[in-house]
Amino acid sequence: MSTSEDTLRTSPDTFDADSVTSKGAPQEHARQVSGMFGRIARWYDLLNHVLSGGLDLYWRYRLVRQVVPGPTGRVLDLAAGTLDVAREIHRQHPGMRVPALDFCEAMLRAGQPKLVDGVQDVIWPAVADGRRLPLADASVDCVTIAFGIRNIVPRREAFEEMLRVLVPGGRACILEFGTGKTPVWKGLYNFYLNTLLPLVGRCVSGDAGAYRYLADTIMSFPDADALAAEMHDAGFTRVYHLPLTSGIVRLHVGEKPL
Repeated sequence: MSTSEDTLRTSPDTFDADSVTSKGAPQEHARQVSGMFGRIARWYDLLNHVLSGGLDLYWRYRLVRQVVPGPTGRVLDLAAGTLDVAREIHRQHPGMRVPALDFCEAMLRAGQPKLVDGVQDVIWPAVADGRRLPLADASVDCVTIAFGIRNIVPRREAFEEMLRVLVPGGRACILEFGTGKTPVWKGLYNFYLNTLLPLVGRCVSGDAGAYRYLADTIMSFPDADALAAEMHDAGFTRVYHLPLTSGIVRLHVGEKPL
């Protein structure tokens, strides 16, 4: 990872589960979440593509369409996982540099083979806590996070860190699962989450528990209006959200005040 010291305050080489423990939350929870993602890291991309019918590619494309380049020429991809969003940022905005941070080292390592053909010069993966970002104040134009905000507890600390590292007027673009817009969609989606997702996850990765955790966090996640209120309360302005694929996924955007 090659960065200037004024941008990255730290660059951890190894994962320390204690570093992602929420204040007041059990340390074991952080260890379990990191361990869970570590166990499924090698299967993560395949299962994402299969279980979404390939729609995850479209959802990430729509997320990155919200990115607006600014004065720093940097976009922070938070909960970067296997680096698909970071790659999409580079595809749509090839001139921008992308610090790609995640608290699970195994996920970042699974994405390392994607850093080829010069991409490794502009995408900089590192292990980091979303509540204590190793970035200087006002050092990025935009923050993206796909399907990761629900794993950061408490969310407000993550929102406050996003605001800290964003330039004034910079955007936070959050992609997260919803529950569907109609009763039919909600019923199908509930079946998918509670039955199909753990079953396929177990068959492919051998870890049904990991996908049960994912289903549980999706079902318990705040609805779009509640999350928008959380973003407002944390200090974001011009907050809005867009439904994708009949609301089973939502795109949330907020700006740092000028």
